[in-house]
Amino acid sequence: MEAELGGHERCARSPGMGLAPFQYTPDHVAGPGGDTDPTLITFPGCICLKTPCLPGTCSCLRREKNYDDNLCLRHIGSEAKCAEPVFECNVLCQCSDHCRNRVVQRGLQFHLQVFKTDRKGWGLRTLDFIPKGRFVCEYAGEVLGFPEVQRRIQLQTIHDSNYIIAVREHVYNGQVMETFVDPTSIGNIGRFLNHSCEPNLLMIPVRINSMVPKLALFAAKDIVPEEELSYDYSGRFLNLLDSEDKERLDNGKLRKPCYCGAESCAAFLPYDSSLYCPLEKPNTSEEGKVEQKRVWPHSGGE
Repeated sequence: MEAELGGHERCARSPGMGLAPFQYTPDHVAGPGGDTDPTLITFPGCICLKTPCLPGTCSCLRREKNYDDNLCLRHIGSEAKCAEPVFECNVLCQCSDHCRNRVVQRGLQFHLQVFKTDRKGWGLRTLDFIPKGRFVCEYAGEVLGFPEVQRRIQLQTIHDSNYIIAVREHVYNGQVMETFVDPTSIGNIGRFLNHSCEPNLLMIPVRINSMVPKLALFAAKDIVPEEELSYDYSGRFLNLLDSEDKERLDNGKLRKPCYCGAESCAAFLPYDSSLYCPLEKPNTSEEGKVEQKRVWPHSGGE
Protein backbone atom coordinates (compact mmCIF):
# COMPACT_ATOMS: atom_id res chain seq x y z
CA MET A 1 0.00 0.00 0.00
CA GLU A 2 1.22 3.49 -0.82
CA ALA A 3 0.65 7.16 -0.15
CA GLU A 4 1.18 9.84 -2.76
CA LEU A 5 2.12 13.46 -2.11
CA GLY A 6 1.89 16.30 -4.57
CA GLY A 7 2.62 20.01 -4.84
CA HIS A 8 0.33 21.13 -2.01
CA GLU A 9 1.94 19.09 0.78
CA ARG A 10 -0.86 16.53 0.85
CA CYS A 11 -0.39 13.33 2.82
CA ALA A 12 -2.95 10.87 1.46
CA ARG A 13 -2.43 7.80 3.61
CA SER A 14 -4.32 4.70 2.60
CA PRO A 15 -6.29 2.92 5.35
CA GLY A 16 -4.37 0.06 6.90
CA MET A 17 -0.97 1.14 5.57
CA GLY A 18 0.62 0.27 8.90
CA LEU A 19 2.50 3.55 9.23
CA ALA A 20 3.28 4.57 12.78
CA PRO A 21 0.99 7.47 13.74
CA PHE A 22 2.44 10.96 13.60
CA GLN A 23 1.17 14.49 13.16
CA TYR A 24 1.88 15.85 9.69
CA THR A 25 3.38 19.32 9.27
CA PRO A 26 4.98 20.79 6.14
CA ASP A 27 7.16 23.14 8.24
CA HIS A 28 9.25 23.12 11.39
CA VAL A 29 7.44 23.60 14.70
CA ALA A 30 8.85 24.78 18.03
CA GLY A 31 9.85 21.92 20.32
CA PRO A 32 11.15 21.76 23.91
CA GLY A 33 14.33 23.71 24.55
CA GLY A 34 14.63 25.36 21.15
CA ASP A 35 16.29 28.79 21.24
CA THR A 36 14.14 30.31 18.49
CA ASP A 37 10.56 29.75 17.38
CA PRO A 38 10.94 28.59 13.75
CA THR A 39 7.64 30.25 12.81
CA LEU A 40 8.79 33.77 13.77
CA ILE A 41 9.76 36.25 11.05
CA THR A 42 12.98 37.99 12.06
CA PHE A 43 14.64 38.79 8.71
CA PRO A 44 13.95 42.13 6.98
CA GLY A 45 12.71 42.02 3.40
CA CYS A 46 14.36 43.25 0.21
CA ILE A 47 13.05 46.28 -1.68
CA CYS A 48 13.26 44.83 -5.19
CA LEU A 49 9.84 46.10 -6.29
CA LYS A 50 10.50 47.03 -9.91
CA THR A 51 13.73 45.15 -10.62
CA PRO A 52 14.53 41.42 -10.35
CA CYS A 53 16.44 40.16 -7.33
CA LEU A 54 20.11 40.11 -8.31
CA PRO A 55 23.39 40.00 -6.36
CA GLY A 56 24.59 43.49 -5.51
CA THR A 57 21.12 45.04 -5.43
CA CYS A 58 19.04 42.50 -3.48
CA SER A 59 19.74 42.29 0.25
CA CYS A 60 18.86 38.57 0.19
CA LEU A 61 21.59 37.80 -2.39
CA ARG A 62 24.83 39.07 -0.95
CA ARG A 63 27.20 36.78 -2.87
CA GLU A 64 25.65 35.31 -5.98
CA LYS A 65 22.42 33.79 -7.24
CA ASN A 66 21.31 30.65 -5.42
CA TYR A 67 19.40 29.13 -8.33
CA ASP A 68 19.70 29.13 -12.11
CA ASP A 69 16.92 29.97 -14.56
CA ASN A 70 15.56 26.43 -14.23
CA LEU A 71 15.24 26.77 -10.43
CA CYS A 72 18.15 24.38 -9.90
CA LEU A 73 20.64 24.91 -7.07
CA ARG A 74 23.76 26.33 -8.72
CA HIS A 75 26.33 24.54 -6.53
CA ILE A 76 25.51 20.89 -6.03
CA GLY A 77 27.35 17.66 -5.26
CA SER A 78 31.05 17.14 -5.80
CA GLU A 79 31.29 20.37 -7.81
CA ALA A 80 31.20 22.35 -4.56
CA LYS A 81 33.96 22.34 -1.93
CA CYS A 82 31.49 23.02 0.86
CA ALA A 83 27.84 23.90 1.25
CA GLU A 84 27.27 27.58 0.49
CA PRO A 85 24.77 29.45 2.67
CA VAL A 86 21.39 29.90 0.98
CA PHE A 87 19.06 32.78 1.87
CA GLU A 88 15.77 33.05 -0.01
CA CYS A 89 13.50 36.07 -0.25
CA ASN A 90 10.88 36.09 2.50
CA VAL A 91 7.35 37.20 3.28
CA LEU A 92 8.48 40.78 3.95
CA CYS A 93 10.27 41.14 0.61
CA GLN A 94 8.70 43.41 -1.97
CA CYS A 95 9.59 41.15 -4.90
CA SER A 96 6.86 39.06 -6.50
CA ASP A 97 5.89 35.50 -5.64
CA HIS A 98 7.47 34.49 -8.97
CA CYS A 99 10.92 35.71 -7.89
CA ARG A 100 13.61 33.17 -8.84
CA ASN A 101 14.96 33.37 -5.30
CA ARG A 102 11.83 31.67 -3.96
CA VAL A 103 12.20 27.91 -4.40
CA VAL A 104 12.13 25.92 -1.16
CA GLN A 105 9.25 28.01 0.21
CA ARG A 106 7.05 26.90 -2.70
CA GLY A 107 6.93 23.40 -1.28
CA LEU A 108 6.68 20.12 -3.18
CA GLN A 109 6.75 20.37 -6.96
CA PHE A 110 7.03 16.67 -7.74
CA HIS A 111 4.77 13.73 -6.98
CA LEU A 112 6.35 11.61 -4.25
CA GLN A 113 5.18 8.30 -2.83
CA VAL A 114 5.64 6.60 0.53
CA PHE A 115 6.11 2.86 -0.06
CA LYS A 116 7.14 -0.30 1.73
CA THR A 117 10.69 -1.43 0.93
CA ASP A 118 11.95 -5.01 1.05
CA ARG A 119 14.39 -4.61 3.94
CA LYS A 120 14.44 -0.97 5.06
CA GLY A 121 10.91 -0.45 6.30
CA TRP A 122 9.12 2.51 4.73
CA GLY A 123 10.78 4.58 2.04
CA LEU A 124 10.10 7.52 -0.25
CA ARG A 125 10.29 7.50 -4.04
CA THR A 126 9.48 9.87 -6.87
CA LEU A 127 6.83 9.30 -9.51
CA ASP A 128 8.29 12.08 -11.69
CA PHE A 129 11.62 12.74 -13.35
CA ILE A 130 13.63 15.14 -11.15
CA PRO A 131 16.52 17.06 -12.78
CA LYS A 132 19.79 17.47 -10.92
CA GLY A 133 19.74 20.50 -8.64
CA ARG A 134 15.97 20.76 -8.22
CA PHE A 135 14.46 21.05 -4.75
CA VAL A 136 12.71 17.82 -3.73
CA CYS A 137 11.44 18.11 -0.15
CA GLU A 138 12.27 19.30 3.35
CA TYR A 139 13.20 17.40 6.47
CA ALA A 140 10.78 19.10 8.87
CA GLY A 141 9.83 18.43 12.47
CA GLU A 142 10.22 19.71 16.01
CA VAL A 143 13.18 22.06 16.50
CA LEU A 144 14.75 21.00 19.80
CA GLY A 145 17.34 22.17 22.29
CA PHE A 146 20.37 19.96 22.92
CA PRO A 147 19.30 18.76 26.42
CA GLU A 148 15.98 17.56 24.98
CA VAL A 149 17.82 15.78 22.16
CA GLN A 150 19.96 13.92 24.70
CA ARG A 151 16.90 13.03 26.77
CA ARG A 152 15.03 11.58 23.79
CA ILE A 153 18.04 9.63 22.56
CA GLN A 154 18.67 8.11 25.96
CA LEU A 155 15.07 6.85 26.00
CA GLN A 156 15.49 5.02 22.69
CA THR A 157 15.89 1.25 22.61
CA ILE A 158 17.60 -0.89 20.01
CA HIS A 159 14.18 -1.54 18.46
CA ASP A 160 13.33 2.14 17.95
CA SER A 161 13.85 4.02 14.72
CA ASN A 162 15.67 7.30 15.18
CA TYR A 163 14.64 10.39 13.26
CA ILE A 164 16.61 13.06 15.15
CA ILE A 165 19.06 14.94 12.97
CA ALA A 166 21.81 17.31 14.07
CA VAL A 167 23.01 19.95 11.62
CA ARG A 168 26.15 21.87 12.55
CA GLU A 169 27.31 24.78 10.43
CA HIS A 170 30.87 25.98 10.88
CA VAL A 171 30.58 29.74 10.40
CA TYR A 172 33.69 31.76 11.30
CA ASN A 173 36.20 32.14 14.13
CA GLY A 174 35.39 28.62 15.26
CA GLN A 175 31.72 29.38 15.83
CA VAL A 176 29.25 26.57 15.19
CA MET A 177 25.54 27.00 14.60
CA GLU A 178 23.53 23.95 15.68
CA THR A 179 20.05 22.89 14.61
CA PHE A 180 18.35 19.77 16.00
CA VAL A 181 15.19 18.48 14.30
CA ASP A 182 13.01 15.55 15.34
CA PRO A 183 10.08 14.50 13.07
CA THR A 184 9.24 11.37 15.09
CA SER A 185 5.88 12.62 16.40
CA ILE A 186 5.44 15.80 14.33
CA GLY A 187 7.03 15.87 10.90
CA ASN A 188 6.72 15.68 7.13
CA ILE A 189 7.53 13.19 4.38
CA GLY A 190 11.27 13.71 4.90
CA ARG A 191 11.03 11.29 7.84
CA PHE A 192 10.56 8.42 5.35
CA LEU A 193 13.85 9.02 3.54
CA ASN A 194 16.30 6.15 3.93
CA HIS A 195 20.07 6.32 4.11
CA SER A 196 22.29 5.48 1.16
CA CYS A 197 26.06 5.37 0.90
CA GLU A 198 25.56 6.65 -2.68
CA PRO A 199 22.61 9.03 -2.20
CA ASN A 200 20.66 10.90 -4.86
CA LEU A 201 19.76 13.78 -2.52
CA LEU A 202 21.87 16.40 -0.76
CA MET A 203 20.73 18.31 2.34
CA ILE A 204 21.34 22.07 2.38
CA PRO A 205 20.31 24.50 5.16
CA VAL A 206 18.12 27.18 3.54
CA ARG A 207 17.03 30.28 5.48
CA ILE A 208 13.94 32.24 4.56
CA ASN A 209 12.24 34.11 7.41
CA SER A 210 14.74 33.61 10.24
CA MET A 211 18.04 32.03 11.24
CA VAL A 212 16.31 28.70 11.84
CA PRO A 213 17.15 26.88 8.59
CA LYS A 214 14.86 24.72 6.54
CA LEU A 215 16.66 21.41 5.94
CA ALA A 216 16.14 21.30 2.19
CA LEU A 217 16.94 18.23 0.11
CA PHE A 218 18.02 18.78 -3.49
CA ALA A 219 18.58 16.27 -6.29
CA ALA A 220 22.29 15.47 -6.44
CA LYS A 221 21.82 13.90 -9.87
CA ASP A 222 19.02 13.28 -12.35
CA ILE A 223 16.44 11.01 -10.67
CA VAL A 224 14.14 8.81 -12.73
CA PRO A 225 10.51 7.88 -11.94
CA GLU A 226 10.07 5.05 -9.40
CA GLU A 227 13.59 5.62 -8.02
CA GLU A 228 13.86 5.62 -4.23
CA LEU A 229 15.01 8.91 -2.71
CA SER A 230 17.84 8.83 -0.19
CA TYR A 231 20.54 10.89 1.46
CA ASP A 232 23.66 10.12 3.49
CA TYR A 233 22.77 10.26 7.19
CA SER A 234 26.41 11.00 8.00
CA GLY A 235 26.38 14.25 6.02
CA ARG A 236 29.51 13.26 4.09
CA PHE A 237 28.25 14.05 0.59
CA LEU A 238 30.21 17.30 0.49
CA ASN A 239 32.46 16.69 3.48
CA LEU A 240 34.97 13.91 2.95
CA LEU A 241 35.57 11.24 5.59
CA ASP A 242 37.78 12.81 8.25
CA SER A 243 39.88 11.35 11.06
CA GLU A 244 37.08 11.86 13.59
CA ASP A 245 34.70 9.79 11.47
CA LYS A 246 37.31 7.06 11.00
CA GLU A 247 37.72 6.74 14.75
CA ARG A 248 33.97 6.28 15.15
CA LEU A 249 33.83 3.44 12.65
CA ASP A 250 35.53 1.04 15.05
CA ASN A 251 34.22 1.99 18.46
CA GLY A 252 33.35 -1.51 19.59
CA LYS A 253 29.61 -0.95 19.34
CA LEU A 254 27.14 -3.20 17.58
CA ARG A 255 26.11 -1.16 14.57
CA LYS A 256 22.87 -1.20 12.61
CA PRO A 257 23.39 -2.87 9.22
CA CYS A 258 22.97 -0.80 6.06
CA TYR A 259 20.84 -2.27 3.28
CA CYS A 260 21.27 0.52 0.70
CA GLY A 261 22.82 -1.89 -1.84
CA ALA A 262 25.35 0.64 -3.17
CA GLU A 263 28.69 -0.59 -4.49
CA SER A 264 30.47 1.58 -1.94
CA CYS A 265 28.19 0.52 0.93
CA ALA A 266 29.90 0.82 4.31
CA ALA A 267 27.86 -2.17 5.59
CA PHE A 268 26.61 -0.22 8.63
CA LEU A 269 24.49 2.87 9.16
CA PRO A 270 26.38 5.99 10.27
CA TYR A 271 26.87 6.27 14.03
CA ASP A 272 27.63 9.56 15.76
CA SER A 273 28.43 9.55 19.47
CA SER A 274 28.54 13.36 19.72
CA LEU A 275 24.84 13.57 20.63
CA TYR A 276 25.52 11.57 23.77
CA CYS A 277 27.94 14.14 25.13
CA PRO A 278 28.54 17.93 25.01
CA LEU A 279 29.86 19.40 21.78
CA GLU A 280 33.64 19.54 21.66
CA LYS A 281 35.53 22.76 21.03
CA PRO A 282 35.12 23.54 17.31
CA ASN A 283 37.97 23.55 14.82
CA THR A 284 38.56 27.02 13.38
CA SER A 285 39.88 25.51 10.13
CA GLU A 286 36.46 24.08 9.22
CA GLU A 287 34.76 27.37 8.26
CA GLY A 288 32.02 26.82 5.71
CA LYS A 289 31.59 23.14 6.54
CA VAL A 290 28.10 21.79 7.14
CA GLU A 291 27.61 18.59 9.11
CA GLN A 292 24.39 16.64 9.37
CA LYS A 293 24.17 13.55 11.53
CA ARG A 294 21.50 11.04 12.42
CA VAL A 295 22.58 8.89 15.35
CA TRP A 296 21.31 5.33 15.70
CA PRO A 297 20.86 2.93 18.63
CA HIS A 298 23.59 0.32 18.47
CA SER A 299 21.81 -2.64 16.88
CA GLY A 300 18.68 -3.63 15.03
CA GLY A 301 17.38 -3.04 11.50
CA GLU A 302 17.33 0.09 9.38
